[in-house]
Amino acid sequence: MFISLSDEQLVELAVSEDSEAFGEIVRRWERKIFALCFGMLAREDEARDAAQETFIAAYRNLSKFRGEAKVSSWLHRIAVNQCLTTKRRAKTRSEDFLDEEKHEEERYFVAPEKASPSLKIEANERLTLVRQAVTSLPSDLRQVIVMKEFEEMTFQEISETLEVPLSTVKSRLYTALKQLRMKLERVPLEIA
Repeated sequence: MFISLSDEQLVELAVSEDSEAFGEIVRRWERKIFALCFGMLAREDEARDAAQETFIAAYRNLSKFRGEAKVSSWLHRIAVNQCLTTKRRAKTRSEDFLDEEKHEEERYFVAPEKASPSLKIEANERLTLVRQAVTSLPSDLRQVIVMKEFEEMTFQEISETLEVPLSTVKSRLYTALKQLRMKLERVPLEIA
């Protein structure tokens, strides 16, 4: 029924109190929003909560959507704010967020199912190292890495979502990649 409608048309229908239209927006974006939240928070339970809060906030603020940006950018911006709020709450409760992330068994990536056991182990070790390197980045750099590399957002979409200039997005990505490279180059020396 809603398949041929754009996200913006669905928002218009949802504003006119068609709850099924908003349900379609959720269906279209729930996986990407969860992935973004998980990339920023690195904890599945917190990511699920942040994603759920994102859609609740979006629903409550449907009438405020001005259409100046795409619905996807609007949802991503809400999700980023929810993740930042989650992090602030964690710090307020005096939790050492990064220390908890290091002990978390959840991964950003999953090893291929048909790989041999030795390849799976090797891939898991590599993925764990990458995950640890990404989670050790400062929040502003981690956001850009997750959005660009894992969510495959364009620089323009990231700029709109984070409400920062395009040059800032590119600078943060460059800095993040440089820091990741340095962290991952040092790893073999630490293991040996």
